[in-house]
Amino acid sequence: DRLNAMTDESVDTFYTCTLCQSFAPAHCCVVTPERLGLCGAVSWLDAKATNQLNPTGPCQPIEKTGCTDERTGAYTTVNEAVGAATQGAVNTVTLYSILEDPMTSCGCFECICGIIPECNGLIICNREFGGMTPTGMTFGELASMTGGGVQTPGFMGHGRHFIASKKFAKAEGGIERIVWMPKELKDDVAERLNKTAKELYGIENFTDMIADETITTDSAELIEFLTEKGHPALGMDPIM
Repeated sequence: DRLNAMTDESVDTFYTCTLCQSFAPAHCCVVTPERLGLCGAVSWLDAKATNQLNPTGPCQPIEKTGCTDERTGAYTTVNEAVGAATQGAVNTVTLYSILEDPMTSCGCFECICGIIPECNGLIICNREFGGMTPTGMTFGELASMTGGGVQTPGFMGHGRHFIASKKFAKAEGGIERIVWMPKELKDDVAERLNKTAKELYGIENFTDMIADETITTDSAELIEFLTEKGHPALGMDPIM
C-alpha cells in the first residue's frame, strides 16, 4: 500500500539492481517506485532496504537529477549509473520508453512487451504462456532476441506489476497501446489495469478491449477485434 501511494516524482532517489549480472553482464535494472525490477521480485522499497543492509551490494542509489526528457524518462544520473554498472556496455537508457533506448533485459523477466505495428500497439506475453503471439513469435523466441543485456528497441522485458503502472510505455502513449496478452495474465492484472485506464483516460473495463489467445493469435483477426471494440490504439499516432 505504501508503494502504491508513491510515484517516481515523489522521491529523489532511484536504485540500480545488478543481481542478474552473473548471467547478463551488460544488464542493469533501474528500479523506481512506479517501475519494479523486471524479475518482479525487487520493488523500490526492496532495493532501498537492500542498499541499507549492504551499501556496497547489488542495489546502488541514483540521485534523481539531470532530467533531459520527461516524456521518455531520461536522466543524466541514470545514464551515468547504468554506464558504471555495466562497465560501459550500456550508456543510455530511458525509464518510460520501449522504442527509445529501452532498459536492457537479462533473462529472468516475468513478461515481454513488443510492438505490433499493424495494430499500432503492443502485445505482452508472460513466461508461463507457451503458445504463439500475434507477432508470430512465442515467449521463447521473443526472449531470445530481448534478453542477455542487450537493448532491443520495440521489445522489452518487465515485471507483471509494471503493466498497470502509469509509467508503462509512457513515451509511446501508455497503457492505451496494449492490444493483446494471454488470458491468464490479463485476468491477473485486470483489476489494477482497469483502474489505471479509468484514472488516466476515463475508459471503463479497458481489459474487455484487449484480445487474448481465446479470441485470436492472428494479427489480421486482431485488427478486426480491435476495430469492433473501438480500441484507442487504432486512433493514436503511428507507433513507429
